Formats: sequence, structure tokens, C-alpha cells
Amino acid sequence: MNIPYYMEAELQEIARKLILNFEKLNVWCFYAEIGSGKTTLIKEIGEELLVVDKVSSPTFSIINEYESKKKGIIYHFDCYRLKSIEEAIDIGVEDYLYSGELCLIEWPGLIVPLLPEDYLKININLVSDKARSLTAIPE
Repeated sequence: MNIPYYMEAELQEIARKLILNFEKLNVWCFYAEIGSGKTTLIKEIGEELLVVDKVSSPTFSIINEYESKKKGIIYHFDCYRLKSIEEAIDIGVEDYLYSGELCLIEWPGLIVPLLPEDYLKININLVSDKARSLTAIPE
């Protein structure tokens, strides 16, 4: 899936397309620079999946758990603060990744060796201050 140009007002439709096209993949990895809209897109995905909790960046908690009326449990990771793959293993990242529940992962670089064979790689790039581009590629 390739969206060469979008604005924040289009995120609801983008979230719907991602869910429709990639609902069979349980691990979604978000790659983007700081401030480029990873958490904002994840919030919109949460809205579309009827998450009953407030979706927020798990920068300090590393993992947030949400209840979704459509998907059951959703795990939201922010791996930015992880210092090593051992730290990820120690906090049980693999248990979440292989739980069968939807895992939405910001800054996944460090934990790539732990990812299941099939996952979704979502790249968000800045086009301008208010516009982004997105590619979503099953790995």
C-alpha cells in the first residue's frame, strides 16, 4: 500500500485501509522520524478498532495495553528507550509479539530479531510540515 501524500484530516481513511488490507497480520511496525505522526496514526487505528481506553504514547511505560471492541486486546509499544535486545526479552516482549493479539510498535529497530516471520512494516515520511507519505509492506 502506498500513499504518496496525505494530511492529518485523511488519517481516518488511512487507518480504515490499513485495517482492511492487513487485518490478518498481528504485528505492525511503524518507522518514522520523531514528530512525524506514528502515535497520531496509531490513535486513529485505535478509534477505528473501537478502543475503549485512551490511546497514548507508551514512551515511558514501553508497552500500553488497550481493550478494543473489535479486536480484543491491543498492545502498543514504544521501543525508543530500550537499550538492548536483552532488556526487551526481560520485559516479555516476545510474549506479547506471539500472543496472537494486535501489536502496534513504534521504533521497532532494536526488536526486529524478535519479530514473527510475518509482520507489517509501515514507513511514514515527512513531505512537508503538514503532509506525510506512507508505505505499508508485509514482511
